[in-house]
Amino acid sequence: MRISIAEDSALLRAGLTELLTGRGHQVVAAVDNAEDLLASMAIDVPDVVILDNRMPPTHTNEGIRAALALRTTHPGVGVLVLSQYVETRYASQLFAGQPSGTGYLLKDRVADVGSFIEALARIAAGETVLDPEVVRQLMSVSNRPAGLQMLTPREQSVLELMAQGRTNAGICAELFLSAGAVEKNITAIFSKLGLEPSGGDHRRVLAVLKYLEHA
Repeated sequence: MRISIAEDSALLRAGLTELLTGRGHQVVAAVDNAEDLLASMAIDVPDVVILDNRMPPTHTNEGIRAALALRTTHPGVGVLVLSQYVETRYASQLFAGQPSGTGYLLKDRVADVGSFIEALARIAAGETVLDPEVVRQLMSVSNRPAGLQMLTPREQSVLELMAQGRTNAGICAELFLSAGAVEKNITAIFSKLGLEPSGGDHRRVLAVLKYLEHA
């Protein structure tokens, strides 16, 4: 993969660069702010962009704003936002609209090198990746709308894995379920959340956004 990085921590930026190049990937840009990252896209367009959520000048939501801009200017580029803490409001903004090829992970996940590289590959392939801790917070009882409260514990587990971007095969492996059982649970989730089949909507994404919008 060809990857661009925007991270204002010089140590983490250098660490990501070394990690990725050591795994055979090419880092085409490594900068400390969103503005320079967006400027670099005019010269060299990568497969995936890694963005720190909080960068200069305000250290608030520069990463999210840059990610949303890239969705318009470079819709084919995967975007992974890294955050120090769980910020469900920003996650909601990031995954609204067309979230394919989008990820939101806590920086702690970088320490699990295998999972981090796998997440980048999935994002480059057009999948969505949402940090498990974000999912757990969004699935808390206080955040759940009425439809989610109707889900069984097994259905909640399946939805959590869907929110993390897992395929049906991945859910089968994680929960030790058959393909038929996973399909049955997903069908029940769609039904309870009122997501009827539609030619233009991706119901897996809509199921996840159903609770993201209530975060």
